[in-house]
Amino acid sequence: MISLLQSSVRRYGILAISAISLLVTVYYLYFNANHLPQAIRPSSSSTESSSPKVSDKETGKYGHDDPEAVPHPIDGLIRDAEQEWDRLLTKQVYNLSDAAAQYRQRRGRHPPPGFDQWVEFAQQKDAILIEDLFDQLYDDLSPYWGLDPKVMQKQASGYDLRIIVRNHTLSSVGKTGVNWLEVWMDLVSSIADFLPDMDIPLNGMDEPRIIIPWEKLSEYREKDRASQKLLDPATAVDQYMALPAYDEEHPNEPFRPVFDGPDKPFWEIMRDACPPESPGRTSNLPHIDFANPPSEFFNYRNFSKTGYIEDFERSKDPCWRAELQAMHGSFIEPTSTSTTHELVPLFGGSKLTVNNEILIPPAVYWDDDPRYSGGWKNQGGPWSSKKDIAYWRGIASGGRNRVDTWTGYQRHRLVSMLNGTEVSLTNGSKSSGINFRQPDYQYYNIWAGLDGTLPEYLNEHCDLGFLDLCCFPREDGKHCSYTDPHFEIVEGMPMKEMYQFKYLPDIDGNSFSGRYRAFLLSTSLPIKATVYKEWHDSRLIPWAHFVPIDSLYMDVYGVLQYFIGYKGRNGHDGQAEKIALNGKSWAEKVLRREDMQLYVYRLLLEYARLSDERRDSLAFVGDLL
Repeated sequence: MISLLQSSVRRYGILAISAISLLVTVYYLYFNANHLPQAIRPSSSSTESSSPKVSDKETGKYGHDDPEAVPHPIDGLIRDAEQEWDRLLTKQVYNLSDAAAQYRQRRGRHPPPGFDQWVEFAQQKDAILIEDLFDQLYDDLSPYWGLDPKVMQKQASGYDLRIIVRNHTLSSVGKTGVNWLEVWMDLVSSIADFLPDMDIPLNGMDEPRIIIPWEKLSEYREKDRASQKLLDPATAVDQYMALPAYDEEHPNEPFRPVFDGPDKPFWEIMRDACPPESPGRTSNLPHIDFANPPSEFFNYRNFSKTGYIEDFERSKDPCWRAELQAMHGSFIEPTSTSTTHELVPLFGGSKLTVNNEILIPPAVYWDDDPRYSGGWKNQGGPWSSKKDIAYWRGIASGGRNRVDTWTGYQRHRLVSMLNGTEVSLTNGSKSSGINFRQPDYQYYNIWAGLDGTLPEYLNEHCDLGFLDLCCFPREDGKHCSYTDPHFEIVEGMPMKEMYQFKYLPDIDGNSFSGRYRAFLLSTSLPIKATVYKEWHDSRLIPWAHFVPIDSLYMDVYGVLQYFIGYKGRNGHDGQAEKIALNGKSWAEKVLRREDMQLYVYRLLLEYARLSDERRDSLAFVGDLL
């Protein structure tokens, strides 16, 4: 009994001593945590440390005494993008049965008639079969399920610029100011043997032309969702209707929608396409004073907790980026304005997020013009032989830049921000140039900016310049009196020679940039800023295949510094090379001419079904019978 009592006392004594020791340790840690030097204290709130602030006085986002000691946010963006790419590749299928099943699961319908031949064609072309790669196509076509197919036929057959397909033979009506019609004819003719009868209306302008009010577009898309069903295979029809032969002597009645012209500001034309609650519907920012910008100017931070592009599609959307009305030529004053608010069948090479055209590969991507391709055999040597320079040459396009509006144009802004002389005229991160505002150096931890050597850094690593200042109205030659004090005309360079540089910024002109596909196929790294959508958008993953930047370019210094480094601080040259070569490898699999054929082939099968009076019964069900 005594022995048992002694044992209990001994056991509880040990427990008491342990408890006292634990309390002392907890107190010690608590006391020291609240008396650590501020520079090395852990953040009290992960939300607070990651939420962007509008104030220019905010502390450095990514650093402390040793910025290299913590992961850079771009590390995480690249990692997430690579994981997204890995997930995409797991969806690849290799036969008709799996391709059709994947289609039904993702689209809510049976595939269109001819889908079996399309899959066979894809296999012959060694294409990657992943249904997700065609998402852009279905987003474009969705509203057209709200139209009467008879109306679509009539509109398409009377449009003044179109390709006509009858019994697998092509003809055309109208012409463009350039050879786009001929190039698109060549693309469609390469798949004509597989196509049903149809009329394909084309947009021959640089600028997109259809903008449907948000409320009406929502109704159209709802009709698409309501009509999605897997009909009984026994009731399916597998033959498209034939159309009357085109009679050149007795053409169809012309169809000319009502178009708004240049007498109306473009933002006023487009704002009804925005959701009612969006800033784009109500905001009015005709001009921005870069020395005292409005709060909307800092809107880019509201879409990214890192300050870098996390949602590339969202960053393009003027409905949620109301500052773009004063910061991008497409919204200030396009070179041409001709917009209808009627949903009509119309195919084009690019569009804004508020537009409703049906996207096809731009003519310059199918054509082999060295000005845009660089020559497909000259896509650059090994990464190690390239110069650590961001290189760009182009004209000051993007719209009608006038004496009172040019400071809002995107190309002028990028050239100024990456020009050491222009930046030297500012005084640190709180100052602005005449057409740009410096980002907060501490927010992005721009070492060269914090050291006061940013102009020298830019002169060493950036080479951008204009070949023509394109003022409106045109002045003498390539010069422009109101921008000459800020820009010099520089010598051009054949595109194939641009591949000697590691970094190739690619930015919008009057619409999309025709060099983008070639940059992706090169061994250099495309740095992409755009507000435009293209046919390949659902095929490319930002940070895995290219580097995205915002069209305000507040992130551009951080991006360049991340890859190139600064003085003794190493950059991420290996990551830059990896993205460049991954982008090239992927583009060689999904952006080939064969992939353009496959995309347009699938698109035109779907379009023919939409235009057919029996469209709700038209389906491929051969794998189910």
